[in-house]
Order: sequence, then structure tokens, then C-alpha cells
Amino acid sequence: MLKKTVIFTVLLFVLIQFISVEKTNPKIDETLTLKAPQEVMSLLKQSCYDCHSYETRWPAYSNVAPISFFVASHVKKARKAMNFSIWSEIDPKIKQQRLKRAITTVKNEMMALPSYVSAHEEAKLSKDEKDVLIKWFENELASLKDK
Repeated sequence: MLKKTVIFTVLLFVLIQFISVEKTNPKIDETLTLKAPQEVMSLLKQSCYDCHSYETRWPAYSNVAPISFFVASHVKKARKAMNFSIWSEIDPKIKQQRLKRAITTVKNEMMALPSYVSAHEEAKLSKDEKDVLIKWFENELASLKDK
């Protein structure tokens, strides 16, 4: 019985490798991308852009099922939640909601995701780096409210 279970598990693992997942990086229109100070851009690219932009770096493990299913799904949801590659195209009201959520998630250490940081140590933000992002998010939010 154990031998059959092992064979079935290995066979299943091999077969699911043939299930393709959508891993795309759509063409970027520079006129739509986020424009922020260099320090902010550097932090966002270091910790956020793999999921929240069309500049995703798809690591080797994103080609191995079932991890590939999780990674592709997460990137798709993350881009829908906030996408810095189409920043100027986002409706101001929606952008306000997303900035508020960004402030909350960074303050509460919900982003970058622990599962992501465990594989990408460089994405871990220091307290000072989080403060830079939060301040920028708050300033962006205030500028939208003034309009």
C-alpha cells in the first residue's frame, strides 16, 4: 500500500508539471508608471514590484508546480490590488483606497508577505525604510484629497 501511495504521489507531481500557469509581464507604457522620488522607487522595486507591477522577476521556483500555481495567482491578485505599472491610469478614488491599504499593510508588517521575504531576504524593509514608504503613501494620499 505504501509503495502505491508513493508511486501515485510521484506520478501526480510529475503530471501537474504539465499544467501551465499564466506568468506574464505585459508591455509597460512609461507614461502610466509610477513617478516617485528615487529613494521611494528603490524601496518599492526592492520589496513590491515583483508582485505589484508588470516588472515581475519570475524566479526558478515559479516554474515548479504546485508552487507555480500559488506564485502566479498571488501576482495576479497583487496586480489587481495595486499596480505601479499603470499608476496614472488608476481612478483617484480607487487610488486613495489602495494608498490607505498600503499604509496599513506596511505599518502592520503584512507586506511584503512573509512567504515572499523568506525567499527574498532583500525585500525585508527596515523600520526606517517602512517609514519612508508610509510617509510617501500618506503624502500621495493627501495630494489626492486636495484635488
